[in-house]
Amino acid sequence: MSTDSLALLRKNAGQDIAALAEDHLKHDLQETDRDALKSAASKISTHVTIGSIVGLGLGAFLAFRLRRTRMQMFNTLRAKEKPTHVKFADGREEALPDMTPYMRPSTFGDVAAYTFFGFGGLFIGGETGIFTGSASAGRTISQDPESRERIETAFRRFRADVLRKEADSLDTRRGVKEVLGL
Repeated sequence: MSTDSLALLRKNAGQDIAALAEDHLKHDLQETDRDALKSAASKISTHVTIGSIVGLGLGAFLAFRLRRTRMQMFNTLRAKEKPTHVKFADGREEALPDMTPYMRPSTFGDVAAYTFFGFGGLFIGGETGIFTGSASAGRTISQDPESRERIETAFRRFRADVLRKEADSLDTRRGVKEVLGL
């Protein structure tokens, strides 16, 4: 499993791309635009962190509920009187094995439940955090229409430079991973 699968652990782009982005931030944007972008990035980071923590907590809670329900079902089945023999129509009688030990909740099952529910909650919470953080960041950037236009223009120029750099690397037979610094 790649660390890019979890929103909380995703890495940034390579050093060359980061330097190119920093260059566009300095030359294409005003100070207020840079502050708006930093605020938007901070909102995304905050939402992802909070979403991941809430998702992890929710996953642990659901695993706890599942474990408790399994234990209650086991105790209920153990307390009930169970048939010990089956009598067939021809009069033959067969003993039924006791399945209680096989139905008992195990430590391995508990660990698996907490692990999978925890990772599932972490994943869903982090992705929800990216979604809500992106929406919040978009609203932050869109507050000032002039600033938004400058940011969009700078981003288009940045994307064009990245594509030019990628095309140059393909022409020189370097791999895309080397260009992007991955």
